[in-house]
Amino acid sequence: LAPLSSSSIIIAFLRPRKANMTSQLLTVVSKFYDEYRSTTPSKLKLVDSYLAYVLVTGLAQFAYCCLVGTFPFNSFLSGFISCVGSFILAVCLRIQVNPRNKEEFVNISPERAFADFLFAHIILHIVVVNFIG
Repeated sequence: LAPLSSSSIIIAFLRPRKANMTSQLLTVVSKFYDEYRSTTPSKLKLVDSYLAYVLVTGLAQFAYCCLVGTFPFNSFLSGFISCVGSFILAVCLRIQVNPRNKEEFVNISPERAFADFLFAHIILHIVVVNFIG
């Protein structure tokens, strides 16, 4: 029987913890997802899906910039600013429409928040189109 080295003891000690941490992480993520599905209103889920879309679009533009280059720099910058601005405006809309924040936005109805969101989007995209040239 060969003696155990310190590295094999450390590896044997770390493996169960890693599996345990992975299972705990999966448990936390699944519990979060189940709670999100059961407690979040449909309107907020719609805003969240829009946020995910804008985030993926911005990441795709950034990856394209890193891999291919920024030849039409104004076009890249306009598109990326559009994604960042749209994301920020959607987060503001989500905060204002969330029923848990009713006491903070007493004078702002969800319809008013959506109208503000649309108006700000129009202004944002006028600036973006103007910046492209």
